Amino acid sequence: MPTATPEDLAAATIETVRAGARVINLSVALVQPSPRGERAIEAALSFAAQKGAVVVAAAGNQGAMGGTAITRHLTVIPVAACDRHGRPAAGTNLGGSIGRRGLSAPGEDVASLGTNGAPRVLGGTSAAAPFVTGAVALLWSLFPAASASQIKLAVTQSVTHRRNSVVPPLLDAWAAYEALAGRHGGNLGR
Repeated sequence: MPTATPEDLAAATIETVRAGARVINLSVALVQPSPRGERAIEAALSFAAQKGAVVVAAAGNQGAMGGTAITRHLTVIPVAACDRHGRPAAGTNLGGSIGRRGLSAPGEDVASLGTNGAPRVLGGTSAAAPFVTGAVALLWSLFPAASASQIKLAVTQSVTHRRNSVVPPLLDAWAAYEALAGRHGGNLGR
């Protein structure tokens, strides 16, 4: 698996935003970053938010309680993995910042394609985060006049369960659509 320093990740995030990205998925693990590395990541995430990008990040698969410099950042949507019943998947990281600002998405037995194009089954938060990233991108394509904060608010606050634990609620893309349609107009129907 390729490795990069937090400074490399920060530089790539800034470069991606400067190239025009509006939605960024970070399915990465920060392994004991230095304070300098954490500051670089925090600055890059702040830059992305200032430029109107939405950043979605995998919460991690260490079975840890707590967050990272990425998932603790106030502008990031952290994503925990859940099983087919909506319960936290084994090993998914949870914590206050993840529960308060994040979402859960499918993270077990996710069908995908491998690098050779053959079917592959994936799991973990790196498989879960793209569900949220895809929902953000789809909603923004349907409501292009919406701001990053409006998209983020619709996705993170249009959930059926209250945020009162370290476990984030399930992604509800339809509820987010309805929230945006109420503000920006639109009618896909059910």
